[in-house]
Amino acid sequence: MSTFCQTYVAIVDADASSCRALSRLLSAEGIQSVIYPSAEDFLGDTKQPRFDCLLLDVRLGGLSGIELHQRLKASGSSIPVIYLTADDEPQARQQAEAAGCVAYFRKTAPGREVIRSIRNAIHPDRDPSPKSL
Repeated sequence: MSTFCQTYVAIVDADASSCRALSRLLSAEGIQSVIYPSAEDFLGDTKQPRFDCLLLDVRLGGLSGIELHQRLKASGSSIPVIYLTADDEPQARQQAEAAGCVAYFRKTAPGREVIRSIRNAIHPDRDPSPKSL
């Protein structure tokens, strides 16, 4: 098990099975996750912990993951964002990269790659390996 201590990651994804799988993956690494089925639910949660990283689906029912990220940045947030998507469209990837994501993955990406990106996002000085985009 990893040495993450009180690390919190928000998972914003409308796909319940993806959320469960990500939550189990994070839990196995000692990372606490909070699941939100929409960007609006995330924004409306007044009791959320201080998140160390956000895992956002590009496509959500209302606001997209990219729109959520842009809103957070406009409000001064510097929380690292990693995108996960079922549809790897070039335009969405370009928008995600332009918004300043630290990584962008298809939902079929190996879990170890996602965990590595979370670690790099939270502690960029600990792992000198390049970020996956």
